[in-house]
Amino acid sequence: MIGAARPRYDARPVHANAATLRLAVLPRTGFLTDALVVLAGTALVSLAAQVSIPLPFTPVPITGQTFAVVLVGASLGSVRGLASLVLYLLVGIAGAPVYAQQTHGWETFMGPTGGYLIGFIVAAALAGWLAERRWDRRLSSAIAAMLTGNVVIYAAGLPWLAAELDTGLEETLAAGLYPFVVGDLLKLYLAGALLPLAWRLVGRARGGR
Repeated sequence: MIGAARPRYDARPVHANAATLRLAVLPRTGFLTDALVVLAGTALVSLAAQVSIPLPFTPVPITGQTFAVVLVGASLGSVRGLASLVLYLLVGIAGAPVYAQQTHGWETFMGPTGGYLIGFIVAAALAGWLAERRWDRRLSSAIAAMLTGNVVIYAAGLPWLAAELDTGLEETLAAGLYPFVVGDLLKLYLAGALLPLAWRLVGRARGGR
């Protein structure tokens, strides 16, 4: 017909459309790659937990866990960071000796330090969420994001500890907070300094993204 619009054809080659379809079905990073990154985060927290110094006056030992938790969260992001710490909690409950001093099981989780384990999950997710909002662009703000996660760990751990030990506020702080403040600050600065390296490792694992 005169004046009728000509049919429009996609000039892109067929293989380009096929590639687009594959990307729609299988994201560039891939489930397997993300699963391996999550496992690596769980492994790092598990190893850091074995750097443990028991204290005679409290059931809470000095460990490297808080360092690993906030670093995993800030470097993996909120979803993968949360997944890493949920997996850490579950494999420990299932019997893997991944908690501090190679402890494990439901009894350990329900013991005096169980609240800290719950706090780890929230802290990793929060540190990752803040990093996704560009708190990780400078050392000072990255440390602030990790410090916020650290506060969450104690917010969950101290009430649980008090309930298990049947202690008042001052006794609980003496058993679950005061001995760890200086060490935690050092661990936060170390985690902040290592964050760029963690980004690069995660980026390589996820195909350069």
